[in-house]
Amino acid sequence: MTLVAGVDSSTQSCKLVVLDAETGALVRHGRAAHPPGTEVHPEEWWRALCAAIDEAGGLDDVAAVSVAGQQHGMVALDEEGRVVRKALLWNDTRSATAATDLIRDLAADQWARRVGIVPVASFTVSKLRWFAEHEPENAARTAAVCLPHDWLSWRLRGDLDLRALTTDRSDASGTGYYDSVAGEYRTDLLGLAFGRSDVLLPRVLGARESTTAAAPFRVAVGAGDNAAAMLALDAGSDTVISLGTSGVACAVTEHRPADASGIVAGFADATDQHLALVCTLNAARVLEVTARMLGIELDRLGELALSAPPGSEGVVFVPYLDGERTPDLPDATGALHGLTSANSNPANIARAAVEGMLCGIAAGLDALAAQGISTGGVRLTGGAAAAPAVRQIAPAIFGVPVAVPPSADYVAIGAARQAAQTVHANHELPPWTEHLGTLRWFRAPAATRVRERYRVAAEKYLPR
Repeated sequence: MTLVAGVDSSTQSCKLVVLDAETGALVRHGRAAHPPGTEVHPEEWWRALCAAIDEAGGLDDVAAVSVAGQQHGMVALDEEGRVVRKALLWNDTRSATAATDLIRDLAADQWARRVGIVPVASFTVSKLRWFAEHEPENAARTAAVCLPHDWLSWRLRGDLDLRALTTDRSDASGTGYYDSVAGEYRTDLLGLAFGRSDVLLPRVLGARESTTAAAPFRVAVGAGDNAAAMLALDAGSDTVISLGTSGVACAVTEHRPADASGIVAGFADATDQHLALVCTLNAARVLEVTARMLGIELDRLGELALSAPPGSEGVVFVPYLDGERTPDLPDATGALHGLTSANSNPANIARAAVEGMLCGIAAGLDALAAQGISTGGVRLTGGAAAAPAVRQIAPAIFGVPVAVPPSADYVAIGAARQAAQTVHANHELPPWTEHLGTLRWFRAPAATRVRERYRVAAEKYLPR
C-alpha cells in the first residue's frame, strides 16, 4: 500500500490525514490547534503541523505530502529566511484603507482584468500596502514574501534557501499580483502596493509538480484551501458552499471571471482551470455568537430555529459581526431588525441567525449567476453544514437543491489527492469518490420573502 498525506492548515487548526493513495481510504489522522487572532507567527503553524504529524504516527512511511492552507496571508522574510513580523491573516481588516487606496491608484475594472480580483482587506496586495506605510523599517528588511502554505511546504522540505520557496496557481492567484491566465507575476502591481518590486516571490509550480529536497518524501505543490476542497469534492458543475470560519461559494470555470464589483473573485483552481469564488467573513461564528448571546448550546440553537416559522415572524439578523468582505464593509457591525414586542423571542432570533448567515452567502450565489456561472445545485460543506437547522433551511434560502456530503476534512483530503497525483504512474488525479457516499439532495421552495427582507435590511449598511 502506498500512503500519502494531506494537510489542512486553516485559520483555527492544522489537520492531517494519511490515506491510501489508490483508494483514498483513511489510515490515520492528527490535529493541533492554532492560536486565535488575526496575526500569528508562522512558527505556530509549524508547531501545530509537527504536533499533528506526531499524533498521526509520523510520516516515515508516506510517499508524498501536500499542504493546503488559508489564503491571502502575508508572510514576510528577511535575507536569512527569518520571519520579519507576525503574519497578517486573511481576516485581518487593518488593511481596508490600503485596499481603497489601491483602487484609487488603479481602477477596479483594471484590477479585475489584469489579475481577476479587486483589492479588499483580505488580499496580500492590500496587506503589503499597509505594511509599507505603517512599518517601513520592517518592510525595508523584507527580502521575500510568501503565503502560509508556501512557508509550511518550504519548512517541510527542509531546504531553507529563499530561492527554494514555491507556490501554486490557486494560492498565487489570491495575492493580487499574479495573473493566472498569463501564468506570471505582475511586478508592476507588486510595486504599486509595496513601493518596490525587488522582493523574491515563490516560484509557481504546475499542478502535477512536486519537490524533494531534504525531506524523505515528495512534497506536492500544495493549494489554497478552497481549491483543495474542490479536488476532494469532485463537484463537477455544482457550486460548493462552505460554512466554516468564513462563508464561501465557489464553482470551477474554464475562463477566469473579471468582476469589477469585486464580489466574484477570479482565482485559479488546483488543476488547470479557474475558480469563481465569493467569500463572506461571517459564517459559522454567527451561530456560535447567537448561541452565546442566548445562553444556550449550539444544538439547542438549532432546535429553537426549527421551532420558529420561516421568516422568523419578521425578525432579520444582518450578521456583519466582524465587518464584512462581501459586500466590502470592513467596519460594519451586526444588527437585528424588525423586532416587536410580539416577535422578540429566542426561537425567532435563533432562526433569524441561521437565515441571516444563509442569506449572506446566497447573495454570493446571485453574484456567481450574474457572471454566467451555473448555480443549479449546491454541495454544502463546513462545520455549520452539520447542523440539522442549516441543512433544512438552506434549500429554501438558496432556492436550489442542496446536497450535504458526509462530514469530512475535505481540504486535507483534497491535498492528499494532489499528493497521490505526484506518485501516480501517469501523474493523474486518482478517482477517489467513495468518501462522498451517495449524495442525498434536499429540496424546498425558495424563501423569496426572507431574502427580500434581508436585502432591504442589509442595504442600510451600503455606502450612499
